[in-house]
Amino acid sequence: MSAPAPAVTAPATTGGARPAPSVLTEAYTRMTEAFPALGVTELAPGEPAPTGDGRVGVARLAEAGPEFESYLAWDDEQVLADHGHRARPDVIAGFGLHRYAWPACLLITVPWFLLRRVPRFPVQDVTFQRMPGRIAVRVGTFACLPDDPAASLPGARVVRDEEALRAEVRASVTEHLEPVLSGFGPRMRRRGRALWAMATDEVVESLHYVAGLLGEQERATRELEQLFPGTIKPYVGTAGFREVTGPNGQCLPTRDRASCCFYYTLDAEDTCANCPRNTEAVRIAKLTALAEAEAAATEAPGAAEAGAAA
Repeated sequence: MSAPAPAVTAPATTGGARPAPSVLTEAYTRMTEAFPALGVTELAPGEPAPTGDGRVGVARLAEAGPEFESYLAWDDEQVLADHGHRARPDVIAGFGLHRYAWPACLLITVPWFLLRRVPRFPVQDVTFQRMPGRIAVRVGTFACLPDDPAASLPGARVVRDEEALRAEVRASVTEHLEPVLSGFGPRMRRRGRALWAMATDEVVESLHYVAGLLGEQERATRELEQLFPGTIKPYVGTAGFREVTGPNGQCLPTRDRASCCFYYTLDAEDTCANCPRNTEAVRIAKLTALAEAEAAATEAPGAAEAGAAA
């Protein structure tokens, strides 16, 4: 799934004092300003994680117990409502994993991209509420560069250079997602490399999307290519960005996904442009249609203004 996961909305203020800004607050604030459907609540020291109203501790998801079953029931019902039939259990589990992993990766990659700070979030420090949507986190340690003003703060771990910081990004995402993948994997009927291929896609596509909203998609492309220059286990492949030529000679950016989301099992014709099942011709046709639709949407406001002025 290259489209963003279902919304995780900015949390409403619930009274009482909020914790002082952390070393990550600026990054999460900028992300939410650009993408209001995604918000992060940073818990104060000693503040209990929120419960109820569909919230689930991510450690519980990783255990694949009753909370896991309740979580996947939402995806099952949504597919039934949208398509009029149910999906296979493994497909439902894949959708459920995507809808958590896509925003979860941003907890780590956005502070790295914007502030050069890489937090660690063990699963027990994250609570997820899909609808109306909140992620609550307990901020602990973080990695940063020697010249970061936060380098002397409690919890800081200073690393030598940018490459070491990229290694911290990969390690932090691995630490967080590994137990989650272990929980979802058996239901998805995927193991090892296939699960980490999906994780690679979530890291790349979520940051690339949000960076586009921030006006920094070109930089994100370069940085993600450095983050995944080749297969660095447990991840799979490179960032996968490339360009193809459209029917009129236009340059069309695309990406080779490392995994398949199995959406084609619901609608074989409605695959995303960069679905690995597409032939190159189908990919180009879909990318061309998207580019034309975006161009038409961009031109429409100007045309409307001109008409109003006349």
